[in-house]
Amino acid sequence: MPDGTAWKGAQGNFPFDRAMADDLATLDGNAATARRKQALLRRLYFAPWLTTEQTALWSGEFNPASVRDALVGRNPGSMTRHRSHPNFPIQIPDLIGVQHRRYPDRTGLQQNRGLSDLMRYAALNQGGDDLSAFGDFTPAAARQRPLEPQSSSRYSDEQLYALAKYLESLQHPPNPNPRNAAAVRGEKIFAREGCGGGHAPPLYTNNKITPAAAFAVPADHRRKYDILNVVVGADPGLTMQTRRGTGYYKVPSLRGVWARSAFEHSGLWRTGWIQGGL
Repeated sequence: MPDGTAWKGAQGNFPFDRAMADDLATLDGNAATARRKQALLRRLYFAPWLTTEQTALWSGEFNPASVRDALVGRNPGSMTRHRSHPNFPIQIPDLIGVQHRRYPDRTGLQQNRGLSDLMRYAALNQGGDDLSAFGDFTPAAARQRPLEPQSSSRYSDEQLYALAKYLESLQHPPNPNPRNAAAVRGEKIFAREGCGGGHAPPLYTNNKITPAAAFAVPADHRRKYDILNVVVGADPGLTMQTRRGTGYYKVPSLRGVWARSAFEHSGLWRTGWIQGGL
């Protein structure tokens, strides 16, 4: 925060992508190190079914400069998460109230139906995702050394349970912004534009997912998922061209939105504090 204090569970703003770009800057002229870094990037971001210019990152001669160019300039509060792509960063969410969010990921990749799902989500993101299979591609196989199961580990069930309970305990800090004339005008706009249909209180989300413009919703999905039949026109890249792709984006919660700095699923927009937030 501006006064130097930190909020537990708030939107993180560590510049992950800038750190990776700085790391890549040290590879020039070092072929062996460059190959190891290319293998890491392939494990994190390669999507084998794509035939677009994105695949240039993984084929032919590795060009660290081109990857650096994609990583620099990210807004704090966004990052190139594993399974995404340097061209499609993701907004880092806050974790306050995560137990009430049906879909933790921006693309609705995994569901949250209770405590066990939160525990499973933590275990998968700790490293289990490396064992996922995408056709003939397995992220673990992209390592330059064999995967040794005996050297891998995950949190124990007791640790996962404690972590999930800790996440449930996080509380929103009080909003220091006063309810002023601008907030009253904003409330009228919110009502006039029908924003409450997707962001109704008290959670300020309907906990549904909405399809990307180019995605044809399979019939069985309507039985399995909470789908909002509205296409909002968001950039489909993340959900259509990465391993985090589902064809959908979740309807995010606006609780605590006043304290966030990176907006939209990509963290594309950066603002100062929103006055009179929720």
